[in-house]
Amino acid sequence: MNQGRTVFSQLVDFLPTYQFQVCVDRYQGNRYVKDFSCWDQFLCLAFAQLTYRESLRDIEACLRAQQSKLYHMGFRGQVSRNTLAHANEHRDWRIYADFAQILIAAARDLYRHEPFGVELSETVYALDSTTIDLCLSLFPWGKFRRRKSAVKLHTLLDLRGSIPTNVYVTGGQVHDVNILDQLLPEAGAFYLLDRGYVDFARLYVLAQACAFFVTRAKKNMQFYRRNSRPVERSAGLRSDQTILLTGVRTAQRYPDPLRRIHYFDAEKDSRLTFLTNNFLLPALTIAQLYRARWKVELFFRWIKQHLRIKAFYGTSENAVKTQVWVAVSVYVLVAIVKKQLGLDLSLYKILQILSVTVFEKTPILEGFSNFSDEFSDAESCMQLNLFDF
Repeated sequence: MNQGRTVFSQLVDFLPTYQFQVCVDRYQGNRYVKDFSCWDQFLCLAFAQLTYRESLRDIEACLRAQQSKLYHMGFRGQVSRNTLAHANEHRDWRIYADFAQILIAAARDLYRHEPFGVELSETVYALDSTTIDLCLSLFPWGKFRRRKSAVKLHTLLDLRGSIPTNVYVTGGQVHDVNILDQLLPEAGAFYLLDRGYVDFARLYVLAQACAFFVTRAKKNMQFYRRNSRPVERSAGLRSDQTILLTGVRTAQRYPDPLRRIHYFDAEKDSRLTFLTNNFLLPALTIAQLYRARWKVELFFRWIKQHLRIKAFYGTSENAVKTQVWVAVSVYVLVAIVKKQLGLDLSLYKILQILSVTVFEKTPILEGFSNFSDEFSDAESCMQLNLFDF
């Protein structure tokens, strides 16, 4: 079925093209477009993510070198760096954000039973942000410091499969806690937050929506201990308390009881104090949940190393958001391919294999099945001797 088709065109088959066109029509993305459509733009940027292209000129040169294969890879318009730059500048980034959400929904359905280290049936999210430093003269809209600009990626990560359910792209001046205002709480879900998100008025909104949060307590928090529960000290637990906030403002912003858990991490020789509004889970499970929050840090490290989001093809806010959402789409697409093809490879290895096989005309599964971590010594004896007596 895939004979004579490039790996890239087979990869495109995993994308729902009809839903993409719905997203384009929603924002009139192809209005007044004669040649280079939104689909061509998406394929160009996806190709750049898969093959680590560094610039628009780089994208143009690589694709034009394979001109005879472009039509069968899905491209219909002429690839030009000027046309691609104009598209990134002016076509609404929400087209690609909405399409990424479609892919995210498909990926979450595939990974809904994926374990993440804690025995829990509820959905667990980790919310955090990462900052990408930029040049202030080129990106004035993202002013972060007096002489510095930056873009922040605020990410809500589903820990089952490490799927980013939403990414909020803002300038560096936006504080992390403000993202809680854009969050639509999911009843029954757990939200893992670091201390940068401790705002009791916003946390109370989560609690009122029947969602649970786990975060770190600040050292200067004022509270009254209502009662304590016995804990297993051998597991690292030191206390499990029900408290009421007594601060002048915090008591008004969060009038309900909170659960305060003191935990000693013997591996790192550190003491951690957690706050949560869940009173049913064991205290040790709460500590394990917060430890699982580290997956969002690993996600940031992964995408910075293996996707093109540290350097941008355009300087406008629209171009940056377009590139980020296409990068998210590629990440989720690789996760979908891994699950649907039943691959026992990491996302990193899948992405590396795709980067060197996109133009090959072989079945996509063949490239993955030929991969092996073991080296064969069968040909080691073929080395000629320097001195042959």
